[in-house]
Amino acid sequence: MEKKKFSFVNIIFFVVFGVLTGVLWAYLCPIPLIPGAVHFRTFAFIIPAIGYLFGPVTGFFAGYIGTIVWALLSGNFIALHSPITDGITVGLSAALPAFFHLKNGKIDLMSLLEPGKKGRFILVSELLCVGFGILMILSTSASLAYFTGLDYWWCVMWIGIADVVPIALCPFVVMWLAPKLKNLRAQIPWI
Repeated sequence: MEKKKFSFVNIIFFVVFGVLTGVLWAYLCPIPLIPGAVHFRTFAFIIPAIGYLFGPVTGFFAGYIGTIVWALLSGNFIALHSPITDGITVGLSAALPAFFHLKNGKIDLMSLLEPGKKGRFILVSELLCVGFGILMILSTSASLAYFTGLDYWWCVMWIGIADVVPIALCPFVVMWLAPKLKNLRAQIPWI
């Protein structure tokens, strides 16, 4: 697999995927779990899927930008917490599963989705996505508790419900989209 170069197109993807994620989280996730701080993120699976499909760097920036856009649009922006802890940890939870699973781009995603390998792909990606999601929850909860005065374990519980449940959909979304993107990339090489 040829290593992709960092380009202007990558930056466009960062911004488009980040804004799309933030808008989806702000307007299509109407259930506030901790009003003013946490909503149920129905589309939390998007950012690790972007990490798998477009690379860990794109996943990171989509998660980071998505978090900032969501916080601003939904009225949940918390100074220092949103741009530093929440943005960075959400970005890492989007980037790291693909980074480790694809061995930093040395393994082609499509080779993991061949017949007979899909079950292993689902298991490994579930473990990585949920595992890094849990690490994100623990660190984000500490920051949220510090900056808002909320109880740490209360934050862990509600952020866990908000993010981990939808993140579990990531491998299935990747398995559905990867073949479609492979065909699209054959026609449009800059994707």
